[in-house]
Amino acid sequence: MSRRVIVIVSSVAAVVLMAAIALGLSSWGPRGARFGAASSSGGPSGPVQGPADAPVPQVDTAALVKGVPHATVAQGVTAPRLAPGLVPPSNRWYSGLVFGAQPQPVFPLPLSFALAGGGFQLGAPKPVATAKTIAGPHVPAVTVDVGAASSQVIAADPVSVTVALLDGSGARLGHVALAEGSPFASFTADRAVSFGAGAGFAAGDGPAPTVTVGDTTWALVVPGGALHGSSVTLQPGQTATWYPLPHGASAQAATELASAAADPVTGVDVSYGVGDQVARTTLTYRTAKSTPSAYVLMPHQRTGTQPARTGCDLGTYPSIYGDLTLCRGSVLTAYAPLATPSGSLDLSHLTADQKAAIATQVRADVASTGAFASDTYFGGKNLYRAATLVVLGEQVGAKDAVADLRTRTEKAIQEWADPKGCTTRDARCFVYDDSVRSVIGKTPSFGSDQLNDHHFHYGYLLSAAGLLAKGDPGLAATLRPVLDLVGQDIAAAKPSDQLPQLRVFDPYMGHSWASGTSPFADGNNQESGSEAVNAWNGLGLWAAASGQDALGTEATWLMSTEAASVRAYWTAPDLSAFSGFQHKVVAMNWGGKRDYATWFSPEPSAMLGIQLIPMNPASGWLAQGVDPARITAAVDEAAPNGYGVQFGDYLLMYRSMAGGKEAAAAWTAAQQLPDTSIDNGDSKAYLLAFIAAHSR
Repeated sequence: MSRRVIVIVSSVAAVVLMAAIALGLSSWGPRGARFGAASSSGGPSGPVQGPADAPVPQVDTAALVKGVPHATVAQGVTAPRLAPGLVPPSNRWYSGLVFGAQPQPVFPLPLSFALAGGGFQLGAPKPVATAKTIAGPHVPAVTVDVGAASSQVIAADPVSVTVALLDGSGARLGHVALAEGSPFASFTADRAVSFGAGAGFAAGDGPAPTVTVGDTTWALVVPGGALHGSSVTLQPGQTATWYPLPHGASAQAATELASAAADPVTGVDVSYGVGDQVARTTLTYRTAKSTPSAYVLMPHQRTGTQPARTGCDLGTYPSIYGDLTLCRGSVLTAYAPLATPSGSLDLSHLTADQKAAIATQVRADVASTGAFASDTYFGGKNLYRAATLVVLGEQVGAKDAVADLRTRTEKAIQEWADPKGCTTRDARCFVYDDSVRSVIGKTPSFGSDQLNDHHFHYGYLLSAAGLLAKGDPGLAATLRPVLDLVGQDIAAAKPSDQLPQLRVFDPYMGHSWASGTSPFADGNNQESGSEAVNAWNGLGLWAAASGQDALGTEATWLMSTEAASVRAYWTAPDLSAFSGFQHKVVAMNWGGKRDYATWFSPEPSAMLGIQLIPMNPASGWLAQGVDPARITAAVDEAAPNGYGVQFGDYLLMYRSMAGGKEAAAAWTAAQQLPDTSIDNGDSKAYLLAFIAAHSR
């Protein structure tokens, strides 16, 4: 494919001095997290709207890590472009800049970015929809060559990254700062540096010289006097900032963006709060001189109840997720409808016949329960299925039928939770790998030893532990050293020398990323949004069982936010702007594209089913604010010829959420469903109970 590449450098009379560069960059270490109140617009500080800041869990991460064996078990995880001493930033939108032999493009919307040649490229992705894909790939519009020989990530947080460009001796020429939601990409010189200005620039009547590439107008702000003919020269601490203008930008918007571009973003702080109705996320874009910046709102940050906002009239940018609304200010606050962790279904309204049928099926499912798998994914799913069956049996008066299964499952999870288990065996245990600073289970599956999918895997284990240890403080205490550790591996609220902050969760996008190293030109990706929500439900169940209130609040924030994002981009997306896309759901979202495709199956049942698994008792979030007709249409697309397909059980459960009539039909179909269509993380008894719980 031919790609148009234009070199752009221009100037305005704006001088940015960064006398204390080191203070402006937050390393991926103990000082990288900042949790504090912030306003929802304007300057970087002030009273927060919505729920107050939540207390952050206090965790002795070093002690947890010390408690398990250390071993190098990660496979193929190399970080050649990471500064020494930093925790490898796996599962990030920018992981492709760090890992692997060659850097990959990344997508800090509304921009795309790639390290290339002696510098970097910028793009403004334009979505194109086909029957199964909405694509917005990295197409370079701006290329900057500062003569770098290599690059290195020198600072990062869950939303932003700073990349140093190095000369042949490894010394820094300057560094590039990028942040999701920021329209700006800034290069700050660490020493005097000159680079080519290119051609085609026109000062015009605007506040900054611009050039049009395709249908996008780009501008660049540099200090006065930095442009000399076709060359730009920056002194140490001086910054050049590129940005695309929103379509139809007013003269006022152009002036405000030029002013904001003069003060580069240096990092993003994250805070959160949980109230009775909403969970709040606040992102504060720190700038070198603490002056207001600009940010864009994604669709999920504009849906439903949101804080009062001002200044969001600067224009919009297109994206594969829908239009992004540009706002003035340094603080982005957004709400998500509350979704709370739950481990049991409400069966209070069951008829005697329904309850008897479920109890009978519980006995059959207990009898058919086989050996538990030994890898972190299927082993975790097996334990989750068993624990769910135990809780259900006790609910419907079949406690005697599940007593032995409870004993067996508790014994199995204690084996997983033995801190020293990996000193004597190669399965059903965890080690800490110092080389990647992650907790990795033996035996791995689906690339978990490449840091893939840890939240999917560990969510099942956390759920099982939370279910079994509820009301049993002795069991919780036995499980706690290892279960706390696996929870921190995926959800540490604060960074440490041992683990990154929020390893998998992206506070700007509102969802997690599944690939550890993101070796893809389309950025990182996540397939099963529902298993991500299940991870936070499991974290909440474990927090409740082990008496960790602050962890429970964090889990509720994560669960609420991810659930809102999954509805917005996976299960009930607004696809009205993408008429070429011909499906009801999106099965996989990336930084640079959205697919009706999975990693494991081309079948329609897989496309929706992977967004429902495991339909835990808290799965009401799937129907929250969703038209029942939309649910039935998605299920009809997934199972046009009946439910005897993969994930047929979850499809029936989802259909039951569309109303009493649909639940009644689902109950009848579920009784006839073949065992081959019941997932190995589910049981027929739970399938019936879930449908009955929604039959009102």
